[in-house]
Amino acid sequence: MRLCAEARHPISCSNQVCDVHTSFPVGPTSSLPVSSMNVVLLDIDGTLVDSNDAHASAWVDALREAKREVPFEQVRRLIGKGGDKLLREVANMDDESPEGKAIVERRSQIFRERYLPHVKPFPQVPDLLARLRKDGYRLVVATSAKEDEMGALLERTGGAEFFAKATSSDDAENSKPDPDIVQAALRKAKCGPEDALMLGDTPYDIQAARAAGVDTVALCSGGWSSAELRGARAVYESVADLLLHYDESPFAESGENGRRSASSSARRS
Repeated sequence: MRLCAEARHPISCSNQVCDVHTSFPVGPTSSLPVSSMNVVLLDIDGTLVDSNDAHASAWVDALREAKREVPFEQVRRLIGKGGDKLLREVANMDDESPEGKAIVERRSQIFRERYLPHVKPFPQVPDLLARLRKDGYRLVVATSAKEDEMGALLERTGGAEFFAKATSSDDAENSKPDPDIVQAALRKAKCGPEDALMLGDTPYDIQAARAAGVDTVALCSGGWSSAELRGARAVYESVADLLLHYDESPFAESGENGRRSASSSARRS
């Protein structure tokens, strides 16, 4: 075991241990044959790019300008949920109210101007995306980010060309942890939940995917411990850790190489 890589997010990982490549009891699709899976639904923030702190800071700045002081730590724990839900929890405010709309718009502006230019991908993200594509997966974005931010974030992954489809909060009526974004991604991929795996970094990703009937592989890179990510099919410390242990991961079991191996074993038996 190793300490969670996101020790710089003490609100989430301080003094907690991330049990890398930990397998947990499989979620609601556990009875389905993994060999049918050929789509990976990917979150971006905290999964592929190191942006969760930046999003939290943008919210804190926008709320402060509106004369509402909210602790960074309180906001940080809600990153991964939709902005509508976050605003309701930290300020008891509807994002469709005049003040709510103003704060949401200002947060977006602050994020783009102050923080987005400094957002970087986690190590080996393009390598993981290339490996997934090599294994025959179609890659589909399933993010709570707004569409106007999603494109810029995808560019920062260094592997935007690997994605076949993209789904943002603009494609869903309800934001994470409701399943709407995951369901919209499945529709864009033209596949059922039994054909997909989710890669995410928050409990909200796991909840949204599970409600849509999709299993999740989770990463500690977003600031949550393996215990907090329980409910995922497997948990890894980071993209790099997942890539290091890829051959034993759910993606290897379900990918094209895994299907060929299973088919060969069946023929030999």
